[in-house]
Amino acid sequence: MVHFTEEYQKKLFLLWEKYIDKGEPLPDSLPDIRPMIYDSWKRSKSFQVSPMEVKDATLRPEALARILSQKQDLIAVAHSYIHNLYSFVKGSNFIIVLTDELGNVIDLVGQDAMIQARARKSGLTLGCNRSEEYAGTSGIGTCLSTGQPIQIWGCEHYIKPHHNYVCSAAPIKNQDGVIIGCVDIVGPMEAISPHTLGMVCAAVDGIEKEMMMRSAYEKIHIINNQLNSTIQSISSGILMIDNMGIITQHNSRAIQILKLSDSHLHHKNISNILDLNTATFNPLEITKNVYNKEVTVTNTLGIGLSLSLSASIIYNDNHEKKSIVLVIDELQRFHKMISKKSGFTAKYTFDSIVGDSPTMNDIKTHGLMAAQSDSNVLILGESGTGKELLAQSIHNASDRASGPFIGINCGSIPKGLIESELFGYEAGAFTGASKEGSPGKFELANGGTIFLDEIGDMPLDMQSSLLRVIETREIVRIGGKTPNRIDVRIMAATNVNLLESVKKKMFRSDLYFRLNVLTFLIPPLRERPEDIPVLADFFISMYNRTMGKENRGLTEEAKKLMLAYDWPGNVRELENVIERALNLTQNNVISEGDLSHEMLNRVSGESSGTRERDVIVKALAQEDGNVSKVSVLLGMPKRTLYRKIQKYKIDLDRYRIW
Repeated sequence: MVHFTEEYQKKLFLLWEKYIDKGEPLPDSLPDIRPMIYDSWKRSKSFQVSPMEVKDATLRPEALARILSQKQDLIAVAHSYIHNLYSFVKGSNFIIVLTDELGNVIDLVGQDAMIQARARKSGLTLGCNRSEEYAGTSGIGTCLSTGQPIQIWGCEHYIKPHHNYVCSAAPIKNQDGVIIGCVDIVGPMEAISPHTLGMVCAAVDGIEKEMMMRSAYEKIHIINNQLNSTIQSISSGILMIDNMGIITQHNSRAIQILKLSDSHLHHKNISNILDLNTATFNPLEITKNVYNKEVTVTNTLGIGLSLSLSASIIYNDNHEKKSIVLVIDELQRFHKMISKKSGFTAKYTFDSIVGDSPTMNDIKTHGLMAAQSDSNVLILGESGTGKELLAQSIHNASDRASGPFIGINCGSIPKGLIESELFGYEAGAFTGASKEGSPGKFELANGGTIFLDEIGDMPLDMQSSLLRVIETREIVRIGGKTPNRIDVRIMAATNVNLLESVKKKMFRSDLYFRLNVLTFLIPPLRERPEDIPVLADFFISMYNRTMGKENRGLTEEAKKLMLAYDWPGNVRELENVIERALNLTQNNVISEGDLSHEMLNRVSGESSGTRERDVIVKALAQEDGNVSKVSVLLGMPKRTLYRKIQKYKIDLDRYRIW
């Protein structure tokens, strides 16, 4: 190559003296100089680099320490390569330099005395800068400026003290092609060959590949850490199983659910930790994904487990099964989650109970007290009085508020289905049964509350089953053999007189006394007239919002009519009356004419009876429900008084002090 001949060097030196040393203006081009070198001379001259000495641009110790820390990965990889490269040139007065992308020297290898002395004299030390801005045309600076491997010979250097050396430099690039550093071999003119640059390029190629490999490993490590963190954060148990059944990864939740230790699971075969031979489902045998399969299995410690399993097959690019991801949940927790997603939640609280009458305030007070207990609750009252509203309020004020609230109307379910509805059934338990089986309402209510509405209409044979559940706190599905433990609070409600039903052998006395622990009697609306205007205003405000109206309330005549009405449908009927009136009224208030004709007709026919009823009620309240004293007070025979009490549907228990 012409640039390392003696003739080329002589010609080059004359050009250097003329244009660099003496400072004559550089022409647009000089055919006798390599274009890459001549472009570098132009840049060096624009930087005002002295042609006689290298500018001192050594980093301060703290700045050097910061850069060495930032480049520790590059140094760690490159150091072994430049040491290996130095082993081929050791004893020939070579020095090998590693720089960052700005030309700062971050590693330097060269033990020969002569090159060491010259390096110190020229300031080539750790932390010095050898970019074109400070050192002009040189192996390091020009390599970094052009981004290309380059060999610079003798007088091609911009600074005269470098004319006795040859630099062979190649840039180090990351996987995105961005320069991150440079390797440069500096040696005397007589010892360098064109092959030296090839050695440098080979070393740089090795450095780049190892950097890429380390980067890939680091990304894989980060991804694995992210995956592991994700797996550990999942509330379900996770097992990753290979084709041999070996557990390759698991989370701590799986350990808890399977009731084992980490050592039981770590790289163990799943067949050795779970008795899959007796299990109702073997995940290793699946040929397609399975979701929410209910499984009964025994672990290696002999502990029986009721689980919900989902299994997903992982395939390779050839659609070959490589592994299985198993998602495990405790059946109880799974049912609780399903209950919430199915809308089995209580939405009402004690703030939802509208009414300022002493009776309702007393019910709210005692309801809050009942919420602190887990005892059974029995709620009595006519239809429409708000029995489920009270039950939900107690649930939401209790420790079970985060659990499901499942209501079931015992009177609306066909007799043949009520058992499966309450207790569930196993697969194939009866004709038409689901192949997967199905949990009953008691299982779904686990950890929460079950509300048995219209309990008085429950068939007698089911009453004995319910009594057994209350006593044992266990249920057995239809077609099942194993009892399942449940943690459920039981609330029941009815609009019938259960004591009368007990006397008539229509309701079991032992079940009645089991349910009758915390009992609430919600009075009908006609017995708490002070709540009627409050409820009416509440429903008017509510429907104003939903209908986009601005109704101001009831006229005085409408209020009187509502107070005179006996509300056989109770609060539910009052709400319907308000909704109907708001739909029909043409005014911004509800008048007497906006109310139903049934109300008008019934009130007019009962007005006289209402006055008589009010007199009797007032007397009963005064005499604490003592019929004999009221009979004397009103001058009315006891038989007649009893007949009127029955006619006006007056509940004596409401006025008696027990």
